[in-house]
Amino acid sequence: MWGPAIGRVRPIVCQEGSGLTDTQIDAPGKAGGPSGPGAGRARRLVRGWSANLVQLVLGLTQQLLLIPAFLHVWTGDMLAAWLAIYAAGSLVVVADAGLQLRAINRFFAFKSCADCDGRTASFYARMLRIYVAVVVVLGILLLAVTHVLRPSALLGFRGTASFDSAFIVMTLGMLLCLPGNLASGLYRARGQYGRTVWLLNVVLLLGQIAQLFAIAWFGSLLAVAIAFISMQLLFAAFMLVDAPRLFPFLRRAGAYRARPRSWSSTLRWNIGQFGRAFPFAIANITELALVNLPVLLVSALVTDRVAVAQWGLTRVIASLVRGLCLQLAVPLAAELGHDHAVGDRARLSRLYAQGSVFVTVLASLIVAGLLPFWGDFFTLWTHGSIPYDAGLAVTLLLGSAAAAPSLLALAFASHSNRGDLLIRTKGLQLVVFLVLSFVLTSWLGPLGAALAVVASDILVQFGLLALVIMGQTLQHPLRHTGFLVLVSVVIVLSGWGAGVVAALLVPGAGLVHFLAECAIWLIFAAVAASPLIIKSVRETLIAAIPR
Repeated sequence: MWGPAIGRVRPIVCQEGSGLTDTQIDAPGKAGGPSGPGAGRARRLVRGWSANLVQLVLGLTQQLLLIPAFLHVWTGDMLAAWLAIYAAGSLVVVADAGLQLRAINRFFAFKSCADCDGRTASFYARMLRIYVAVVVVLGILLLAVTHVLRPSALLGFRGTASFDSAFIVMTLGMLLCLPGNLASGLYRARGQYGRTVWLLNVVLLLGQIAQLFAIAWFGSLLAVAIAFISMQLLFAAFMLVDAPRLFPFLRRAGAYRARPRSWSSTLRWNIGQFGRAFPFAIANITELALVNLPVLLVSALVTDRVAVAQWGLTRVIASLVRGLCLQLAVPLAAELGHDHAVGDRARLSRLYAQGSVFVTVLASLIVAGLLPFWGDFFTLWTHGSIPYDAGLAVTLLLGSAAAAPSLLALAFASHSNRGDLLIRTKGLQLVVFLVLSFVLTSWLGPLGAALAVVASDILVQFGLLALVIMGQTLQHPLRHTGFLVLVSVVIVLSGWGAGVVAALLVPGAGLVHFLAECAIWLIFAAVAASPLIIKSVRETLIAAIPR
């Protein structure tokens, strides 16, 4: 949690729809506890990043290492069916409708008000009731729609056994997990981001073990879907139980009441939350659409089932790069959101500039390592049963590197209540993506879907959203943008070239060849990064970042 704030108090109006007069503390306090704000912030970021690193490894296991196990039992058509079901389950998160980010921004805003805990508890209790109502209503609608319109017929899997039941289990289960988002948002706003991710890591590991048992014993889509979703439900239930234990003030939600509320005023307040959450919903829908909707579009528009599986597997690695960038950005965004809420522009500018470079460097480094070796890994990964498309992989990976800086801007915008900016830019990006997807996928197949994703990222998310955020946060946004582009180009081209040299040094094919060329590339990368061990070099490079 943030430390106590110190300063004089004056009356203000807290914008929560109650119209009440409250108090605000002028000066921001120490966010880092007794060791100072820098030490506390560093600890929170390290905990969050370390948890996210483990989550990344588990994500790689789920979407990379489990694939050979699935292919050992399933055909390519069955794998394509599972990828479609997995994507559909991921898309259910849009049912959150931006309520989580709405809640996070309110939790941040309460920090500048008197009785922060009381307001937080009251808001938490009322939002939890909204989440329950959403789950009940949408759950009934989902069951009705899937009863009338069979998912297997819509997505081209009529002959796949248990597809419909597995689809319903996955989507309905993900819907039931939604209330856990509220507790997760409170953890993030109260400096406990690492805790929620570590809990999720345990669940992901158990879920993967359960999937392996399900595929070995039953071999059906339904069994694997049940194994996956049961662990997600366990996580959501634990979060809802753990939050009141970690934050005892949640048990006193009834102790704080602004004024007695009638049924009509409560209904207006509930509807108002959806209105205020709408910009965040658009941002979430666009992000989830960019990651998951292309899998469903290609499945529906491309008749070749092998091409669908090829697209789904290639898209996995690009999604993981994007996911890594978001996992790096979210802990930073939580800290940036605090600085924005308390008005500490100096810390805000410094952290944003350094964080933007950090995300860009790591994304570029990963892409630089994947570009020369992904083809060899893909062949080993799929046992040669699915052909490798180099053009598709290069397009997605280069697009992921180009989009990396904009993901921090997106995360910060979502944690600083920039609803108008989000709805304009992400709404436009969604429209651009959908139009390009339908046109280019029908024309070019999976490559068209890849071009639609990359174009919408570069033209809208980076060209509009990121530049606006940097213009509002940094003193020299154009210089900073040029610096990011230069850093990314140098890293990607250098790493790609090193990979080509490593492949030439180790001729041949197979697992030994792949491991050898990866080892050589890692040696090249370690030598190139070795100057960073010197403290003066690190400080010089950090000082050179334009902000």
